[in-house]
Amino acid sequence: MDNPHTFSTYWSGQVPFIASCALQQLRLWVSNNPWFAGHEHSAWFNLPASTLDRLQFEYQIQWAQLGQKLLTGQPFSFDDRRFSSANWNNPVYGSMAAFYLLNAGFLLKLLNELAVEEEKPRQRLLYLVEQAIAAAAPSNFLASNPDALQRAAETRGASLVTGLQHLASDLQEGKMRQCDSAAFKVGVDLATTPGEVVFENDLFQLIQYYPQSETQYRRPLLIVPPSINKYYILDLRPENSMVRHLLEQGHPVFLMSWRNFDQTTADKTWDDLVQHGVITALQTTRAISGEQQLNCMGFCIGGTLLSSALAVLAARGDKEISSVSLLTTFLDYLDTGPISVFVDEKLVAYRERTIGGLDGPIGVFRGEDMGNTFSMLRPNELWWNYNVDKYLKGQKPIPLDLLFWNNDSTNLPGPMYCWYLRHTYLQNDLKSGELDCCGVKLDLRAIDAPAYILATHDDHIVPWRSAYANTAILSGTKRFVLGASGHIAGVINPPAKQKRHYWTNDEVSENPDTWFSNTQQHPGSWWDDWFSWLAERAGERSPAVADLGNAQYPVVEPAPGRYVMQ
Repeated sequence: MDNPHTFSTYWSGQVPFIASCALQQLRLWVSNNPWFAGHEHSAWFNLPASTLDRLQFEYQIQWAQLGQKLLTGQPFSFDDRRFSSANWNNPVYGSMAAFYLLNAGFLLKLLNELAVEEEKPRQRLLYLVEQAIAAAAPSNFLASNPDALQRAAETRGASLVTGLQHLASDLQEGKMRQCDSAAFKVGVDLATTPGEVVFENDLFQLIQYYPQSETQYRRPLLIVPPSINKYYILDLRPENSMVRHLLEQGHPVFLMSWRNFDQTTADKTWDDLVQHGVITALQTTRAISGEQQLNCMGFCIGGTLLSSALAVLAARGDKEISSVSLLTTFLDYLDTGPISVFVDEKLVAYRERTIGGLDGPIGVFRGEDMGNTFSMLRPNELWWNYNVDKYLKGQKPIPLDLLFWNNDSTNLPGPMYCWYLRHTYLQNDLKSGELDCCGVKLDLRAIDAPAYILATHDDHIVPWRSAYANTAILSGTKRFVLGASGHIAGVINPPAKQKRHYWTNDEVSENPDTWFSNTQQHPGSWWDDWFSWLAERAGERSPAVADLGNAQYPVVEPAPGRYVMQ
């Protein structure tokens, strides 16, 4: 019975045992997981016998082909980067990888056949299955990873000792580091653009930067970075620092550096970050620069906070904003991507009781928890590959500034985090115009300034079509640009490297796919497009300022300041 088709024909009349066992395993996962409580899930697993027969028949053909390949000693090769080295060509290890990939593919095909009509349960079941598949890869275990075994032999076991040291360090720190903590130093290697802290309160420091050009535009740019990570994602090394590039273009730059919130500031609310954070920064920038009309930019949740602040000011009659730029920012949370699998009423209510001060204590939401969660959304790229390299092979991660920043997360105040979670990811009513914020109704449609909206094509945190939905909310003229790559690498893409590409279409249509079908693709970075757009709204140029701050707001300390070091 060496012909795989004969083998499969023999089994086709038998009970589809493999398919039935896999189906029963999925049923057990669902029955024992609180995520699916309240859902009538028994009907999900009532698959027709013909479907199980077909899946098992396809499986047996591939199984027999792999078995024949193993018995005849043929080498294996894989496109999957986990099994790409020559060591996996060995029949023993190659067969492990091949059968693993076969079973993983079979389980995903079976999952696709289930009659799960509700989107949230389907996403959650897919997430659980993908996590189990990623964790079960033979590359994750020392005994079945020939690369790790070879390295252990070559180093006489030293790699295993180093791997244990890496594991102990990460356990102590509470997160798997994707970049060594000593690879960079903030203020020495990163965040080195010259500037001064010209204001601080218990929420943030405001940095004003020294000019990097002989003349400057009249209107400054105020940058609101995300509050869940340190600001220096926008000021990494000089060659990929967005702040430095803006200064070289002639823009006066002011930037908020959020503090790493702790128990002393755990009671801060969304209103506090809007009023005493963004609005205070905007008013201070106006006072120091002498310009009422500012250009404003927000990145990720920084863009959401900025938009909330501008809406509050508009409700108070202050609409004097030259422009607003939103980079990978949610205003309409219609599709929140993979992160939505975690968010439901039970989770939000639990956070409100435990850290949000709602009939319970007030605390902080740990940045490490958010970082680990985002990493597990892409387990093979941001989790298990580091498990293999660091713990099994004893290798240090590549020193990459983006990953160093990614591990430098900050805490959020409990009440602020819970308000944000409920009114965005859970209820999506931030856009409703009915929420109370800072004593007024929060209506994002009141923002009537020219808007530059950037999304990135492969963003799994802010899906680009959700960012496109911002065009239907803001009232001013809009320019939407779509960059290549993901949430961070797609944004931090300096022109000199000539990497990636971006899409533009001057006509903002109602449907994002209609917009995309009529786009023009450009090579390189979207930064040049934004710089040109921003220059048209920055006013005339005059000699660059020599001194930072003013009598009302004297210099506090040199950039990058204390808060980013916390």
